Amino acid sequence: MVEYTKLRNINRGYMKLDVWQKAIDLFKLVAQIVPKQGLELKVRAQIIDAAQSVGANIAEGDSRRSVNEYIQHLYIALGSMSEVFSRLVCVKETGLLADPEFGRFDILHYEIENKMLNLIRSLEEKRKTGTWTDRLSEELAEYNP
Repeated sequence: MVEYTKLRNINRGYMKLDVWQKAIDLFKLVAQIVPKQGLELKVRAQIIDAAQSVGANIAEGDSRRSVNEYIQHLYIALGSMSEVFSRLVCVKETGLLADPEFGRFDILHYEIENKMLNLIRSLEEKRKTGTWTDRLSEELAEYNP
């Protein structure tokens, strides 16, 4: 696990999530493999923005502390996953993205997509059974900056 910061509090709990960490990896990979030549700047920016949106929505959903909002943001993140996948298929089909780079992306994308679907299933089960708490429920004393 990459440690992005040593500062911790309850609102940064999403950084422990494997799916969020992998989403950061996806953003880095997309930023590296999207060709700088042959694509309009706007198209390149849209692809990178869609990839960046995945981790951002996972983090925002987790920080909302409401299971309904969390699930909603995870579905938004899934939408961004579909957007970045669709856009990279188009770039690959134009011959601007080589098969090996697309393959690396596809494997990571598939892994994240499945992790997100499992997280959604888990949260929906917690919502159904009433085992989710919509408030800060951890001891705040452990987060002493």
